Amino acid sequence: MNNRILIVDDDEDILVASKLLLKRHFDEVVICNRPEQIPQLMAQAQPAFDVILLDMNFGPGESSCEQGFSWLRQILEIDPQAVVILITAHGAINLAVEAMKQGATDFVAKPWQNEKLLATVSAACQLRQTRMEATQLKQTNKALSAAIAGSEAHPMLGRSKALEKVKQIVSKAAATNANMLLLGENGTGKEMLARTIHANSLRADNVFMSIDLGAVPENLFESELFGHKKGAFTDAREDRVGKIQAANGGTLFLDEIGNLPLHLQTRLLTVLEQRKVVPLGSNEPIGVDIRLISATNLSVEKLQDEQYFRQDLLFRLNTVEITLPPLRERKEDIEEIAQHYLALFVRKYQKAGLKLSPESTATLLDYHWPGNVRELKHALERAVILSDTKHLNIQDFQLQKTLPDNHSSTMQEQDLNLERMEKQVIQQALRKHKYNISHAAKALGLTRAALYRRMEKHDL
Repeated sequence: MNNRILIVDDDEDILVASKLLLKRHFDEVVICNRPEQIPQLMAQAQPAFDVILLDMNFGPGESSCEQGFSWLRQILEIDPQAVVILITAHGAINLAVEAMKQGATDFVAKPWQNEKLLATVSAACQLRQTRMEATQLKQTNKALSAAIAGSEAHPMLGRSKALEKVKQIVSKAAATNANMLLLGENGTGKEMLARTIHANSLRADNVFMSIDLGAVPENLFESELFGHKKGAFTDAREDRVGKIQAANGGTLFLDEIGNLPLHLQTRLLTVLEQRKVVPLGSNEPIGVDIRLISATNLSVEKLQDEQYFRQDLLFRLNTVEITLPPLRERKEDIEEIAQHYLALFVRKYQKAGLKLSPESTATLLDYHWPGNVRELKHALERAVILSDTKHLNIQDFQLQKTLPDNHSSTMQEQDLNLERMEKQVIQQALRKHKYNISHAAKALGLTRAALYRRMEKHDL
């Protein structure tokens, strides 16, 4: 059996006899005659010990079992999932039973029968395996629940030629396991498209795990994607399943992959090539079965530039490549999208009967939508909230007019209100970078999360 056993006893004869017996049946048997070495041995163990056999008394004349109780508590503090079997003399069996109430798994009495000891240790190893599987399942379910909670089902709205071309590619590629790369400006609906692909794939009944790489700090990249073991770094207080492992059997969507630094691209490439992840603090690779969909707003030219993106990684990502057109290039889809979100927000805010006026519809069709579908969605929600009539009017949408740079500067000189100035600067940054949140945030000296908070604050 591929298990690791630790035996702690101050009697050398017990250590030798038990090791000779158990090493024929288990992968590794470690012996220790000094209990103060237990924390160090547990810290060094990779992987952790499956079973620890612990004597209840150490030193000549000891019979109170207090040492055994003390070390049992310390072992369970180090590893709450530890499986501990107590080694006890016949006279201490009642105390051993009490120790089991405090967390020990079983006990063996001296002198033992070899068959009984083997059966006890084998059962304990099975218990350890069951505990670890239950813990991993709990962690995986936690990650899956978080992903499902943040997901929404969206149809692919529109009948324009540009969108029909996208739908044709999806209909051919979705049912395969081919990796797909989605290109397009921010707000064009790349995550919506990724969810549509997943929903039409053979993995539709399994998890869709979405990761915004632009929002993952570099120092947390490996922990977020690959997971970590308890103690791998300062704040690692418990084992954590990485997002890639949590997506096992399903679809992994990597958004904003163009923002990934080159040295982290190398780490991702290794995982994709080997189809294995190694959590931080562990030496054991874990096999994963995922269908990968990636998205970026980088241009094709930048993606093909080695200074921005590894070409070997690009080849792994874009077995099938889809470019989502900006909303300004499929104006015939605007009204259908607007009606869809109007119905959604009418239900959400309980404003039955609210409709688009002909004038507001014409304004929506005429607007250039630098933020694409995302901006249209936010504009509809804002309009529904602000409307006081049965028809949405042009004023309800509060669409931003593009102003010349010199006019904006003049406004800033005349209006020194900090709130309004902040809103104007954010608007300028968003327009300048075509609503690319990552680039706009960098230009403003903010994180993506901080920029999103300010956009929400100013209803942008």
